[in-house]
Amino acid sequence: MDRLPSMLLLASSLALAAQPSPPFRLIGVEELESMQRDTAHPPAVLDANEPEFREKNGIIPGARLLSSFDRYDVARELPADRATPLIFYCADRL
Repeated sequence: MDRLPSMLLLASSLALAAQPSPPFRLIGVEELESMQRDTAHPPAVLDANEPEFREKNGIIPGARLLSSFDRYDVARELPADRATPLIFYCADRL
């Protein structure tokens, strides 16, 4: 993850009713690393960058590559377990 040191990540969970906090929040790289060490409830990390950006800058290890918005299929791309924390990231052409 050292190639994306200043990137902020958007964290969410599909189990919104079970959470008293807001459904989305920004997290930093350090918090993501901590979350990834949680073997009981690891997050699903989802890369929403374009292929060209991924090729040039790499991806977060273990991230799932999301398809483009016009081919996006929630059932195929998001985890079936609705309690899985979701981490989305996109550089938007830095």
